[in-house]
Amino acid sequence: MNHWLVAPIVLPAILAPLMVLWMRHDLPLQRVVSVAGTVLLCAVAGGLLAMSADTPPEVYRLGNWPAPFGIVLVLDRLAALMVALTAFLALMVLLYVIGTGWDRRGHHFHPLFQFQLMGLCGAFLTGDAFNLFVFFEVLLIASYGLMIHGGGRTRLRAGVQYVAFNLLGSTLFLFGLATIYGVTGTLNMADLGVKVATLPESEAALVRVAGVILLAVFAIKGALVPFQFWLPGTYAAAPGPVAALFAVMTKVGAYAVIRVFGLVFPTDTPATGGLYSDLLLPAALVTLVLGAVGVLGAASLGRMVAFAAIASMGTLFVAISGFRPDATAAALYYLLHSTLATAVLFLIADLVQARRGGDGLAARRPPIAQEGLIASLFFAGAIALAGMPPLSGFVGKLQILDAFRGPSMVWVWAVILGSSLVMILGFSRAGSLLFWRSHETLTEPDPIAPSPLAFVAVGGLLAALVALTLAGGPVSAHLRDIAAELHDRAPYIRANILPESQP
Repeated sequence: MNHWLVAPIVLPAILAPLMVLWMRHDLPLQRVVSVAGTVLLCAVAGGLLAMSADTPPEVYRLGNWPAPFGIVLVLDRLAALMVALTAFLALMVLLYVIGTGWDRRGHHFHPLFQFQLMGLCGAFLTGDAFNLFVFFEVLLIASYGLMIHGGGRTRLRAGVQYVAFNLLGSTLFLFGLATIYGVTGTLNMADLGVKVATLPESEAALVRVAGVILLAVFAIKGALVPFQFWLPGTYAAAPGPVAALFAVMTKVGAYAVIRVFGLVFPTDTPATGGLYSDLLLPAALVTLVLGAVGVLGAASLGRMVAFAAIASMGTLFVAISGFRPDATAAALYYLLHSTLATAVLFLIADLVQARRGGDGLAARRPPIAQEGLIASLFFAGAIALAGMPPLSGFVGKLQILDAFRGPSMVWVWAVILGSSLVMILGFSRAGSLLFWRSHETLTEPDPIAPSPLAFVAVGGLLAALVALTLAGGPVSAHLRDIAAELHDRAPYIRANILPESQP
């Protein structure tokens, strides 16, 4: 077993309690340790990404117990990609937090940040459905602490709503897992992939119900209609850098659908058929429409970006609902793009709010410090998230459109193209109110201390979007390999449920 596989979970799990116990009152030391740990996580994630490219799925058996009895972590190309994306985004967000001093506004920001990374990496690496639930709970606890960082009645109210929705999801998750375990006697995802495929018809109906419950759970995590209501208020009330990190947290729901339904409930399984695709596609299209309309009608910049995040999740779930290699490859490309683009717009919204004393989209407000630079960054981020050329959002949406043929083609094309137009109008309106009409006033902008690290973080995320665009060919080819690996379940199952001594 390669012990580097467990490092993305163990590293933040060690750093977080050390910060609480030994560095509680030493913020500079916390910053140094947190940045060093996140840089090391990036290095480990890069190594795992390179290692996974040329090897079959690799299994780490905790306690060396054989599956399906023991807890396993599995490194395949998809897991490595998600861990690398999480590590890079975490480093950029951390630089922004230090540059703007967000970690001074409350207690224990850096330990909670590390616990959040632990939950994210664990969710992406686990090969067991129950431990996916466990890491979901780690995410919930850490994200709640981060969301209310800095205090305030609005933030606390949004946090209560956030916790309530996610506790509902956790309860449903346990019901679904209990049902599946009662029928199959296992929660190892590879073992489930074998047993669900051979279930008799008398037990298939119960498994289908459990699958629908799990789909509802992942829809809550991914803000899919009709469970999207918690996201706008939560993300708009959260600190800007925390909302930026949450851009990858919603992708955990999308990842779980790809992993669980591709491995355990594929469309060619008699027990499930195309049921989940039929449920997922309409919900995704409605999510996309609601998100785009929310962008157009939002009264504040934070809520506008939050609705844009909902729209991006709708687009992502549209691609996932295809459950075919070409649609999955397009979904993965758009997942990378939307995570980076949503995160950068949340950071830009925080820059605007810090300079204006609020993020309301009201006309005739005074100009802000570094207005030209921030306007340029907002323009680039809006182009990316709306899906306009030449950035990667356009490439991602084009791949999704190309993946859909047949009866659903008209609806998918119409909704994606129409929502893109609506989002362009919404971002144009916001940009004109923030950066154009402010010049109608004659007051000078209030001085504000420069924060070069914050602009480095925003620039790093935009540079990653540009790199994703320029390297679209090689990246798409690698993502097609990942999609092919996901839809060929045999190597993943062999690596999990066979002893290491067997080929």
